[in-house]
Amino acid sequence: MNQDPSQKESPRLANVLVAASLRADQWRHLNAAARAWAGGGANAAQGRERCTKQFAEAMRLEQCWAYPGERLLAALRQALADGDAALFARLVQKVSSAILSGDYRRDENAWELDDDLDRNVLDALPPDILGVQDKPYFEVLVVTPADPAQWLRSKDEMRRMRRAEDPFHYAVVHAGSFEDAALAMIVNHDLQAVVLVDGFGFSSHHDIPDLKDFVSRHVSLDADDVRPGTMSLTLARTIKNSRPELDLYLLTDRAPESVAGSDEAAPLRRVFHHVEEPMEIHLSIIDGVNDRYETPYFDNLKKYAMRPIGTFHALPIARGKSIFGSNWIRDMGHFYGTNILFAESSATTGGLDSLLEPTGNIKRAQNAVARAFGAKRAYLGTNGTSTSNKIVVQAVCKPGDIVIVDRNCHKSHHYGFVLSGAQPYYVEAFPLTQYSMYGAVPLRTIKQALLDCAAGGKLDRVKVVDMTNCTFDGHMYNPRRVMEECLAIKPDLIFLWDEAWFGFARFNPMHRRRTAMGAAAVLTQRYHSQAYRDEYAAWKAKRGEFDPADPALLDERLLPDPDRVRIRVYQTNSTHKSMSAFRQGSMMLVWDEDFHHVEGPFEEAFFAHTSTSPNLQLIASLDLARRQMELEGYGLTLRMTDLALKIRRAINTHPLISKYFRVATPEDMIPAEFRESGLRDYGPPDSSWLDAIEALDHDEFALDPTRLTLICGAAGFDGTQFKGLLAERFDIQINKTSRNSVLVQTNINNTHSDAALLIKALADLSREIESRLSQGGALDRTVFDDRVRALMTDVPDLPNFSRFHDAFRDQPDGASNEGHMRPAFFMAYDEENCEYVRLGSEDIDKRLRDGPEMVSANFVIPYPPGFPIMVPGQVIGADTIAFMRKLDVKEIHGYHAAQGIKLIKPSALAGRRAGSLH
Repeated sequence: MNQDPSQKESPRLANVLVAASLRADQWRHLNAAARAWAGGGANAAQGRERCTKQFAEAMRLEQCWAYPGERLLAALRQALADGDAALFARLVQKVSSAILSGDYRRDENAWELDDDLDRNVLDALPPDILGVQDKPYFEVLVVTPADPAQWLRSKDEMRRMRRAEDPFHYAVVHAGSFEDAALAMIVNHDLQAVVLVDGFGFSSHHDIPDLKDFVSRHVSLDADDVRPGTMSLTLARTIKNSRPELDLYLLTDRAPESVAGSDEAAPLRRVFHHVEEPMEIHLSIIDGVNDRYETPYFDNLKKYAMRPIGTFHALPIARGKSIFGSNWIRDMGHFYGTNILFAESSATTGGLDSLLEPTGNIKRAQNAVARAFGAKRAYLGTNGTSTSNKIVVQAVCKPGDIVIVDRNCHKSHHYGFVLSGAQPYYVEAFPLTQYSMYGAVPLRTIKQALLDCAAGGKLDRVKVVDMTNCTFDGHMYNPRRVMEECLAIKPDLIFLWDEAWFGFARFNPMHRRRTAMGAAAVLTQRYHSQAYRDEYAAWKAKRGEFDPADPALLDERLLPDPDRVRIRVYQTNSTHKSMSAFRQGSMMLVWDEDFHHVEGPFEEAFFAHTSTSPNLQLIASLDLARRQMELEGYGLTLRMTDLALKIRRAINTHPLISKYFRVATPEDMIPAEFRESGLRDYGPPDSSWLDAIEALDHDEFALDPTRLTLICGAAGFDGTQFKGLLAERFDIQINKTSRNSVLVQTNINNTHSDAALLIKALADLSREIESRLSQGGALDRTVFDDRVRALMTDVPDLPNFSRFHDAFRDQPDGASNEGHMRPAFFMAYDEENCEYVRLGSEDIDKRLRDGPEMVSANFVIPYPPGFPIMVPGQVIGADTIAFMRKLDVKEIHGYHAAQGIKLIKPSALAGRRAGSLH
């Protein structure tokens, strides 16, 4: 392994998004230096100098956390000044251990100078203080103009307000300026609330030269935002934009009634008069966190499970009597335990509520989900996002509607079109042929589809733009830009963003800017502002009316009419894929200004696809996943991002591993034309965090750093083979494969130990390859090189969607390629309409050359790549056949080699009209 980068370079504020892990590393290295100094010897002076330097580095950001606090830091400074190596080493060891273990959250001893609390300290604390170790811990940021000399006293006063009945306990961290507060808000993952005391200034009280540049890059401010009297509300808005989950409170000596009623005070939870009773502030802080901590459905399910209930409904497993009284399946009860059985029921009474008609706890849980994810409405799904996608498609589409959709989207969207009768207009993503995968659909391609429909007089029928964000392989769209330019062409478009793999993104400040709900909020605010009206008027006056046939529109930045535009956005999340929910847990998030037109169809679609016996544990896990992400998702998602970057760097810079394995970079995965920033890779030497944020803000596509495409072809492994090897030999589970790669996905569950396991496996395999090649002869090397060439160079071209057969098109000669897939799908139900042709037969080549055209009767989905390369009604082209013949995967849905490709007979197509097949 390479040397820890934190030992090589001084961490700068450009790295503060991972400040928590950097902080732990800094204290760990300081601990090692302090032990060396305390060990004495001839280099004692050098050891003290090293400790002084490392301590100064650690102190640059230490004011952002409540722990270790003023007392311990003052003692450390004094021990260092006095040259007391033993005391300094003991205190550093104490602090370092507490930070690494989190003991300061549970143990009051961690906060004191001595290991044991003395009698005076105990007398100064409330009598119930020793019970706080069982309560969740958080920190509160107080931004105040008060003299820092008074901060310790203020902390002690707030500490004394703890009560036995408080469900949580917290510690206070102070900031004296806008800049210091902004920094603490960004780096301190433990923050849950911010108290703003009117009167603080803008500039930092600390000597951090690069702080101003950092804040200016993260916070957009103008002169009016920082003028006297506006600072608190400006900071409130800034915090809410960056960390929307935090509760904000304002203490002001101005008339609180007028402040509370202003639009600027909208981000605040409560406004207090400056001299308000401090206990009210304490209770408000506890109450605010409790609102997010509350899980209405799970809380009631726990109560239900403990009640002595007689069950006379159709669920024998409920209460576990059929399990624990069994002679043959009692081991099931031992394995799963009693609680999961006690908490099973098919009832919707007793507070359990109905998922189909929620009026109680499920309704409250859905409202909490909407709040947490920044949506107007939320619905819980219990059959995965496959079903959630079909619900949304069926709700917003009717027969004949046109949907512009990525051909490579999940199969659930395609089946949704069959169910709804909508006509898919397939658009192509940019290909990554070398990895046998596709990227995402360029905005220019989406606009071309809209303009083609406009030119054909069909724009009124275009209902939805349906895209996957982010893709399986980590390609993130720029939803703000996509929606803005598409709405300029058709202002009432509906957008369905399948964010199955991206649910966590709401809670990460980097990823959030690329989410559907985040974009909907920004665009709603933008289009309601006078500044946008002025921008639009100037743009329209300059360019005039636009003609859908004008090719210049494809490359021009378009703006929608603020008087006509409607924000209509749907986002589906596979909660179980990136959060702590049971498998098949999903969420449907809605920001639709015209939802009153859709609510009835949406409910019907929900009824059609949702079981009348949904799994109660699954619903409860969705409730809990929301709680966790709202309270600690910020820290968890930043930590998993940091871990992914460390894995990326460890692999790509390792002298041996990188010969055979490599993590694909943004430069590899996104063509330069879609990467305007020029970002090549994440992290030094290619970029800083600020560079990455700039790319996330402006590039057409960005690569999710938590999704690592690990190229294994150079080691002679295809993706499926390598996935099996990792699982069977190293106990490492991988989700997705391609011809020459596997996808390594970090999530909130991963640890540094997991990363080490992967790196160790790659190092072991690399050494084995080296040994085998060095001991083998020229033939072994030739065989290896041929295998690598077959995987990495001789890769098959990726097929594009051809077109629907004319029998399934309203206007066969039109530029747009939408088609009626539903009738083609159901024609295949009648075997008399179908025929089979073997993939390797000469009949295929003859028909490709001479006709008649071959038309697919069903979906054909190879894994990988995992999307339909044929859909019902599609004319099969030579490129699709060539791709099929080169496929070496075992799993191909919709295709059986013994039968061949299922086709609609030419005779069945003859004389058919698309209009008769609706």
